[in-house]
Amino acid sequence: MGKFVIKQTATGTKFDLKAGNGEVIATSEVYASEAACKNGIESVRKCCEGGVEDQTVEGFETLKHPKFEVYLDKKGEYRFRLKARNGEIIATGEGYKTKASCLNGIESIKKNAPEAAVVEE
Repeated sequence: MGKFVIKQTATGTKFDLKAGNGEVIATSEVYASEAACKNGIESVRKCCEGGVEDQTVEGFETLKHPKFEVYLDKKGEYRFRLKARNGEIIATGEGYKTKASCLNGIESIKKNAPEAAVVEE
């Protein structure tokens, strides 16, 4: 079972969503407070059922929020970002060499986020 790990940083509070094997599958922005960070976690829980907008294909269909956006970064790696109903980015993934791995990361969020425990480090 996955878990949200809340961490204090030099400038605020952030979370990582980790899969059952301990791998980080998504990371948040840095929030000004722990309460705002916990609200971000709840947004991920609510929005992780959104569709996948594949921006790596020509003429892709634009989906409504909430959604996962799959895109290529400057290094040519596949990445995703989860956008909330208001269009704000609430979680991002690491760079993947293949689109299939990136899509697996999204599926892992959909599987883990709804029931993931929240722990503090």
